[in-house]
Amino acid sequence: MPSSVDNPQPSATGRALQLVQAHSSPAPLKLYAGWFCPFVQRAWIVLEEKKLPYQYMEINPYDKSPEFLALNPRGLVPTLAVPVSEHNKKELRPLYESTVICEYLEEAYPESGERLLPQGDPYERARCRIWIDHVGSRIVPVWYRLMQHTDDKPYSIQEAREGLHKHLKAFAKEMLDHGSGGPWFLGETFSLVDVALVPWAQRLWLIDHYKPGGVGIPKKGEKGEDEGVWARWDTWLEAALERKSVKETASDEKEYIAIYKRYAEDTTQSEVGQATRQGGKLP
Repeated sequence: MPSSVDNPQPSATGRALQLVQAHSSPAPLKLYAGWFCPFVQRAWIVLEEKKLPYQYMEINPYDKSPEFLALNPRGLVPTLAVPVSEHNKKELRPLYESTVICEYLEEAYPESGERLLPQGDPYERARCRIWIDHVGSRIVPVWYRLMQHTDDKPYSIQEAREGLHKHLKAFAKEMLDHGSGGPWFLGETFSLVDVALVPWAQRLWLIDHYKPGGVGIPKKGEKGEDEGVWARWDTWLEAALERKSVKETASDEKEYIAIYKRYAEDTTQSEVGQATRQGGKLP
């Protein structure tokens, strides 16, 4: 998460601000969030897809209130505060880690909104979890590795770019080999696998903005033997960027430019930024 010095804008803007305002009243579920955080956006998208009532609580994770720390001593966002029971909605318990929150919402509210994991097929659910892990352990770290590249790094920007391409192509090939013709990982059905990747896919343009050569995915007709794989990626990305829940949880682009400048310069003091800089596991 970016620190307060990385975050000149104290609240969401654009369509995301409209969503924040629509969810400002007390509700049984409370999402403690930073509008700029891609991990938060995962949980936020699922809340919208599930059509659940929730209260959006904007916090600065580097200026944590005692009330928030009492709920979650680790001080991480997203944090989801959930009622102890249907009969005790005043006492709240915290959940954190974005993928954990997403799965909790899917399991706890099966009758609400969209189903985001395959039903009746344990193998397909397990396959989804494999690829959620692929996003979290491979694509997301190399996204930051490329974004935070500077000339003093022991790896070249091209090596970072090729690493991102490798893991994106693996994701696209899995869709190409197992999809049913629709745009999503599961074909016609939007799922938690898509949710896991969407926030970083939506921010790929920031790499184009800040880094020489940008993301560097070859243009149509110039992809050689990977033409079909990249075409499948393009289909997924186009659908992802147009998904209602994705668009409505995003702020104005100019605000992200300000936030990610410190990532591009590799001066951010966020936990994610520091882990990337040190070559460690993302928090």
